[in-house]
Amino acid sequence: MKYNKLTDEQLVNLIIEDNKYAFEEVYHRYWYKLFGVAYHEIGTREEAEELVHDLFESLWNRRHQLNIRMLSAYLVVSIKHLSTNYIKSQITNRKFQEYLIFNEIRQSHATEEVVHFSELSDAVEEAMKKLPEKTCEVFRMSRFENQSVKEIAVQLNLSEKAVEYHITKSLKLLRENLKAYQQT
Repeated sequence: MKYNKLTDEQLVNLIIEDNKYAFEEVYHRYWYKLFGVAYHEIGTREEAEELVHDLFESLWNRRHQLNIRMLSAYLVVSIKHLSTNYIKSQITNRKFQEYLIFNEIRQSHATEEVVHFSELSDAVEEAMKKLPEKTCEVFRMSRFENQSVKEIAVQLNLSEKAVEYHITKSLKLLRENLKAYQQT
């Protein structure tokens, strides 16, 4: 059977019947389009690929419950939904990491047993040197110049999602590199 000649509706019906070749055809037919949508929404290749993988894994796992009329629209809406949820979780995670980092800095500054604030400041600077240039620039603009995500995105010609990604990445690295300054 030539699966590439079948309609989306025929492929969905075959997938419901556990036909892995029909599933592979849907995968090949829509992977790049879905990756493009996810990449546009998220701004990073790895996460976009992972979301597309998650979507296809879910499609296969739920194949017996499928009730899809327009496969292309279903897949695009699904990847947008997954992308939105991913971004929301990253924002929540970033805010939590930010809270932990700055709480650690505040506690470190207030506690004499730990290091003096200048040493902590030097440690932050050293950790920031490990960041990629763009990530470091975004972090400085956000945290030291108090610019909003939107302002940074406009200035650096990035999507807001990419700015969020850079901030999250920098906070994660700072948290890892400042573990020595945590109060035990």
